[in-house]
Amino acid sequence: MWLAFLLGAFFLGSLPFSVWLGRAFLAVDVRQVGDGNPGATNVLRSGSKLLALLVLMLDVSKAAVPVGLAYFDVGIRGVHMLMIALAPLLGHAFSPFLRFRGGKGLATALGMWIGLTIWKASTAAVIGVVVGIALFAESGWAVMVALAVILMALLLWLPDPILLLVLAGQALVLFYTHRADLRERPHLRPWLARRLSRIRR
Repeated sequence: MWLAFLLGAFFLGSLPFSVWLGRAFLAVDVRQVGDGNPGATNVLRSGSKLLALLVLMLDVSKAAVPVGLAYFDVGIRGVHMLMIALAPLLGHAFSPFLRFRGGKGLATALGMWIGLTIWKASTAAVIGVVVGIALFAESGWAVMVALAVILMALLLWLPDPILLLVLAGQALVLFYTHRADLRERPHLRPWLARRLSRIRR
């Protein structure tokens, strides 16, 4: 049973909805837009808010559904659940449909936490991303803020060793997919940099 969920979760995670729907409805390869990431943001940059929202929902759901079914309905726990939880993110980041070059996985990572905790860690993830985007110009550093907020939420509400291991595995994958941003020194948003400069004066 757990192996079927593992393979199914990886398969669902590997489905590149942004690429397929971008080609079908916009006649655009989203990998040629913006930063080249096959995700909802570049669908939005291609000119369709509605399609971007659809891609976002699909990228979240392709992790939330298999992970949630395995965790809550079937009751899989332990190392097997750790593997299943990470499978959609790995499928998204290393999609065989895209020659093992996938997306950055932020929406799919959110779906993982919806599947595992419903609202607790997923709410923390959204808050962390919003705060991170407000603070830093690079999305990679915003993701690091989100991971830190998720860690605090887990330690406060759900200090389950498996969930902490899921976070550690997720962090490794997101470090890799955002490595270009993380190689650079973080840059504060202009509004924050201006305020800090005023305070220093």
